[in-house]
Amino acid sequence: MRLRPVIARLHRWIGLVTAGFLLVAGLTGALLAWYDELDAMLAPQLLAAHPPPGIAQPLDALALRARVTQAYPHRQVNHVPLSQAPGRSAVFFVEPGPGATGKPVSPMAQVLVQPYTGEVLGDRVLGQAGRGAQYVMPFIYRLHHSLALGSAGTLVLGAAALLWTVDCFIGLWLTLPAASSPQRRTGRAVGKPWLQRWMPAWQLRWHAGGHKLAFDLHRAGGLWTWAMLFVFAWSSVAFNLAPAYDAIMARGGLSFQATTRSLPMLAVPQDQPGLSWQQARETGRRLMEQQASSKGFSVHREDLLYYDPRRALFSYYVHSSLDVQERVGRTVVSFDANTGELRLAWFPTGVANGDTITSWLAGLHMAARWGWPLQALVAIVGLMTAMLSVTGVLLWRRKSEARKRRPTAS
Repeated sequence: MRLRPVIARLHRWIGLVTAGFLLVAGLTGALLAWYDELDAMLAPQLLAAHPPPGIAQPLDALALRARVTQAYPHRQVNHVPLSQAPGRSAVFFVEPGPGATGKPVSPMAQVLVQPYTGEVLGDRVLGQAGRGAQYVMPFIYRLHHSLALGSAGTLVLGAAALLWTVDCFIGLWLTLPAASSPQRRTGRAVGKPWLQRWMPAWQLRWHAGGHKLAFDLHRAGGLWTWAMLFVFAWSSVAFNLAPAYDAIMARGGLSFQATTRSLPMLAVPQDQPGLSWQQARETGRRLMEQQASSKGFSVHREDLLYYDPRRALFSYYVHSSLDVQERVGRTVVSFDANTGELRLAWFPTGVANGDTITSWLAGLHMAARWGWPLQALVAIVGLMTAMLSVTGVLLWRRKSEARKRRPTAS
């Protein structure tokens, strides 16, 4: 049995299985490349926050937390942003507190606060398909991440991403020119180098129209965007199907640092930390300075202080010279919420090669580096992903109809 027809059939069926998922992922991903800009445009009443006349400096982050706690007395405010972009509101997340009465809309809500005055601008449940423009971009993110179906949708998209990753290599192999037969080697066409025979796969026959143009768009479009398609596919496995991603990367000899998920959970959550929030911030700063000094990196800004009642653990995040993403900092120290003892430190790059690769994959996937040029590239490749899904289905349909018209032997 010849190998190429078998591989082509496998490519066709993987494409058909994943086409719908990739169409949704590509279109929503093209929008998510501009998430912050579009969200700010659609919900300015929540996200825009400029300094009033006579006020030059924002309030302290812990003072803002006190305002949110006062506004939401039956909720826990365990997520405290320590910095925000100029002109943007401070973003808190609140969870139902112990003994909260009534049925909460969601286990977590986003609260937006004017950082210069402490005024609560409003709240929203991320991913909720509610009325109002402020829900559009968070819902698109939910659709992109899980098809708006929760953990089941996340697993389905993870499986589709794993197939997509395999298909990236199958599709690339199918574009390669077939080896010349011994008979053809004796003719004049033998003089064509292999690379020259591959070049037509990169080209579009714009005036061919119909089936030929769809075929060229599918083949050449996949080639020109192949590197980013692979980044999207494999990073999607990391996001949605982490056990498979970790296992495959580990088999490749790559190492990973322990995360807070590896730390034991308490039998009963500790709703209030032993340290005050002020003490926790000072402890985080001190521990991070020690890590920066010992490992030779620099801290650019502090980003987040988070309390996990399930583990009685504070996590202090900063943006450092080890970070790939520019919008958020992932360099973190986690410490005991009662004693201040360091429990874990995690660094995006420079420590474990598996984490370094994953950090770069995530940064490229989310267009979180190099500003608008990468955002534009990610948006274009998202649209190309949708186009490849559509043209793949069209090519399959044409072949299927041609087989039906083919006369059968009597």
